[in-house]
Amino acid sequence: MQQFSIALAQVNFKVGDIDGNLQLIATAVADAKAQHDKTQHEGDISEERALMVVFSELALIGYPPEDLLLRPSLQHRIESAVQQVANLSADVAIVVGYPWQQDGQLFNMAGVWSKGKQIAQYAKRCLPNYQVFDEQRYFTAGKNVCVFDWLGHKVGLTVCEDIWHEHPIAESKAAGAELIININASPFHAGKLQQRHELLANHAKRHQLPIVYVNQVGGQDELVFDGASFVTDREGQLVASLPEHESSLALVDFDYLPQNQRLTCVPANVSAGSAVPLPKAALASIYDTLVLGVRDYIEKNGFKGIVLGLSGGIDSALTLAIAVDAIGKDRVEAVMMPFKYTSSMSMEDAKLEADALGISYKVLPIEPMYDAFMLALEDEFAGLPRDTTEENLQARCRGVMLMAISNKKGYMVMTTGNKSEMAVGYATLYGDMVGGYSALKDVYKTIVFQLSRYRNALAAEQHEAEIIPDRVITRPPSAELAPDQVDEDSLPPYDILDQILEYYVEEDVSVEGIIAKGFAREDVTRVVRLVDLSEYKRRQSPIGVRITSRGFGRDRRYPITNGWKAGS
Repeated sequence: MQQFSIALAQVNFKVGDIDGNLQLIATAVADAKAQHDKTQHEGDISEERALMVVFSELALIGYPPEDLLLRPSLQHRIESAVQQVANLSADVAIVVGYPWQQDGQLFNMAGVWSKGKQIAQYAKRCLPNYQVFDEQRYFTAGKNVCVFDWLGHKVGLTVCEDIWHEHPIAESKAAGAELIININASPFHAGKLQQRHELLANHAKRHQLPIVYVNQVGGQDELVFDGASFVTDREGQLVASLPEHESSLALVDFDYLPQNQRLTCVPANVSAGSAVPLPKAALASIYDTLVLGVRDYIEKNGFKGIVLGLSGGIDSALTLAIAVDAIGKDRVEAVMMPFKYTSSMSMEDAKLEADALGISYKVLPIEPMYDAFMLALEDEFAGLPRDTTEENLQARCRGVMLMAISNKKGYMVMTTGNKSEMAVGYATLYGDMVGGYSALKDVYKTIVFQLSRYRNALAAEQHEAEIIPDRVITRPPSAELAPDQVDEDSLPPYDILDQILEYYVEEDVSVEGIIAKGFAREDVTRVVRLVDLSEYKRRQSPIGVRITSRGFGRDRRYPITNGWKAGS
């Protein structure tokens, strides 16, 4: 039986771009062959190793393709694409994911090609239909296990969700599999990588099988696929791992041990990984996810750059840092739009933030246009007291300014609100909610503080200037829409608010259940009421990077008009 190497091809595919994705596949195959040939030439190897290159789930069309799967020309395009994959497999085996129509049904398929011919095809059996996934809307579940012969070895083939269940692995083992290949489009949320490592380690130990896990990388609207592909040996040990948040290619060698009829795997040219990140590593993973999500949204949609409102507060400061790290300082513009309630401290801090990052920075006061609006509305408002209308008008003046700059320069407006604010509706429709994308949409305020300190620490390590002034992090947050206004005048302290939100939004704990955990009834009932009332705002907010297990958007879909009582 021949020894072989498997190349884990962690690629940033673009949804719908079949031709572009084919080119990425061809490039990765060529790179894998070159790396493999170099290893063969330099190593002391008595027998030439065969090579298999493994790509991610639905690689040909990208993930998630959503209703592109319903287009009538889909099958014709995919048939042409898989023929090109076959042409690439003359001297290398290739594993690729793709949609496939058969007998009037659509399947989430994985195929294997070798020597120009398809040698295996597997339809995904476990179709996720929870959180951000709705595969049952499109696909029919496969029914059969797939264990194919290659070089005298039996290889089990599975797709993404299959690995989260027991029966696909157990049945592959029963069918004689010596190795499991699992191709994925698994999006990031905090803690997900550790879950994957623990899950596959348990499978590997239980069934005494090495497992190859290849994941997609890149941003797709609100989802970010973090890559972090890896291999576990038959004892569940992590023997190879690819980096998070970047395209990567690495080879793993598999040797046949005739004395016990088992395969063993050893890493080659791969980076070390850790299944249990330290707090700093966890923050780094979240921050890199935000950067990748922003970068791919800008680049894949063809925007020239980013413009955002820089208030001197922590949310806009962190958003600015993410934007610059994503696409570079020369393509980012920040605008300070002061009003009479804007403090001199905010003006100073915004300037410090812009200078530290070296971006284009403008100061455009909004008072003249605010006064013009108020004059035009004078008769309409006659006899009515001042309220939040005047505050919202300030935010809407700023929104108009940013959208005008966006239209004129082709820059996308990035909003700066965080998950805590969006949860309770602490944002202004057509004001600070104006924009095309939100870096912090799924980031709680308490995490905003931690990420800001993390980004400053990165600057310090590089002997660079402080990115976010310390007083921006330590002073009480404020929208500065009224004299002496601070957020906690109308909200519980963020360390309390975020805990309540996590229980209610992400874990679906009832009001009484949250109170039983030690929170004040008044705080819980007020927060829950605000969350429920603000659904209409969230429906109109821009999409943003998802980093939790339940973000607003694809994850959580509540009716705007409803009579549900929030007590349970």
